[in-house]
Amino acid sequence: MFVRARKLHRLLVACLLCFGFWQLGQGAYMPAKAWLAQELMQRAWTRTGGGEFRAAPWPWADTWPVARLTARSGDVDLIVLAGSSGRTLAFGPGHLSASAMPGDIGNTVIAGHRDTHFKFLQDIRAGELITVESNKGRKHLYKVVGIDIVDSRTGSLLLDTQTAVLSLVTCYPFDVRETGGPLRYVVTARKVY
Repeated sequence: MFVRARKLHRLLVACLLCFGFWQLGQGAYMPAKAWLAQELMQRAWTRTGGGEFRAAPWPWADTWPVARLTARSGDVDLIVLAGSSGRTLAFGPGHLSASAMPGDIGNTVIAGHRDTHFKFLQDIRAGELITVESNKGRKHLYKVVGIDIVDSRTGSLLLDTQTAVLSLVTCYPFDVRETGGPLRYVVTARKVY
């Protein structure tokens, strides 16, 4: 009886250890995936600068780098991907394909998640500078001129503007646990050069 209880105890300990390692793996999976995705996107950005057209970050990717966004004196450095689907935004900010390309006349719209890549927007202020480098290697400097909270059910962004404008869009409020609300936080910047 004592031997059987001891075997059962060892089996229980082994199961608990396996469960513990599985939980650790689950906790490390998302940060590891995010780090790897950023590394692969940086490499794709480098290939884009070398002239490769639509350099996919990984073989099955349905997106590619279109710009690099830097803000807050270089503390924010993000690769902007083509498209704005949920799958794209899981890896980084996405460029709305119907909007202007960075530096062009019109509104360049870039969306990102409020709790990851665009979390920095909650601290941005009017007058701050944002740099967007196009996939052709040209750097464009934008100055923040407005911050608005817009209800997506009733408001919209003007895409056809007479000057080069940048709109950074994320969900609002920043600290809410539920996702999918109708409010959007919109940072508007005008091109300086």
